[in-house]
Amino acid sequence: MICLRERNAMKDKHGENNRRERGQTAREREVDGLLLEGKNAVREALSAGLPIQRVWFLKNDEKGALKSIKTEIIARGIPYRETDRAALDRMSRTGHHQGVIAQAAAVPFASMDDIFARASSRGEDPFLILLDGVEDPHNVGAIIRTAEVLGAHGVVLTKDRCAPLSETVMRASAGALHHLPIVRVTNLVYTIEQLKKQSLWFVCADMDGAPAQELSLTGPVGLIVGNEGKGVSRLVREHCDLVATIPMKGKVSSLNASVAAGILAYEIVRQRSGKTKN
Repeated sequence: MICLRERNAMKDKHGENNRRERGQTAREREVDGLLLEGKNAVREALSAGLPIQRVWFLKNDEKGALKSIKTEIIARGIPYRETDRAALDRMSRTGHHQGVIAQAAAVPFASMDDIFARASSRGEDPFLILLDGVEDPHNVGAIIRTAEVLGAHGVVLTKDRCAPLSETVMRASAGALHHLPIVRVTNLVYTIEQLKKQSLWFVCADMDGAPAQELSLTGPVGLIVGNEGKGVSRLVREHCDLVATIPMKGKVSSLNASVAAGILAYEIVRQRSGKTKN
C-alpha cells in the first residue's frame, strides 16, 4: 500500500474509541444512518444533498453559522428540536458537536462505473486510492479528504478489513465523503485484477521501494494504502506494478498512513500535471 509502516498507531488515547468504531456499533451505524456533529459536517451534508432526517440545535444560540444552518433546515422542512448542552453532550459520539447534531441517512456507496464516469467527465485518466486494511477511522477520513482535494476520482475500501463509514470518518473527511465516489469491495486482489483489464496499473509503498519521485506515476493509476501496522498485504503487493518509498532524513523511520498517502498522491498529481522533476 501507499502507506509506510506506522508504529504504535493504535496505542494513543484514541485507541479504545477506534476499536469501538470497528465493532458491532459502527456496523450498525453504517446501516441505520449517521450522526453528523458540528457546523461543517452538517453544512457539507446539506450542500451535498444528503437526506437529513432530524436536527438538534443548542437552545438559545442564534449566532453565525448555527443561525444560517437553522434557516436552511426550516426552509427545507426538516424536523428539528432545540435542547440544552447537556442533552447534546449525551448524544455526541465525538465530543465536538459545536451546538448542532443531525441524523442523516447512511452515505450510499458508489460503483466503479461512477469513478470512471467522473474521470471521463473531466477528460482525465482514472486516479483511484485503494485502502488495504486501513483500520483507524481518522486515517480513512483523512485519506478521503486528501483524495477529494487532490482531484482523485474515487476511493476503494474493503468490506471487512477497513474502518466503516462512521461519524468519525465523516468528521475526519471534513465533508469530502459527500463529494467523492466511495466504492466498497469484498476482495481487493480480485478488484485489482479486474481494474488491470481496464488498463489501470498500481503502485504501493514500502520501505524497500524506489523513491517515488524517480518513478513514472502517470496514466490510469491506483494508489494502494496499507494497514497502519502491517503495511500492504503480501498478496496485494504481489499484484502491484511498482513499489514506492518516501525518502526520509530524520530519525523517525515511519509515517502515519494518511500522511504517507497524501505525499504519494501529491507526487502522482504533480507528475500528471506535466511538471518536471526538481
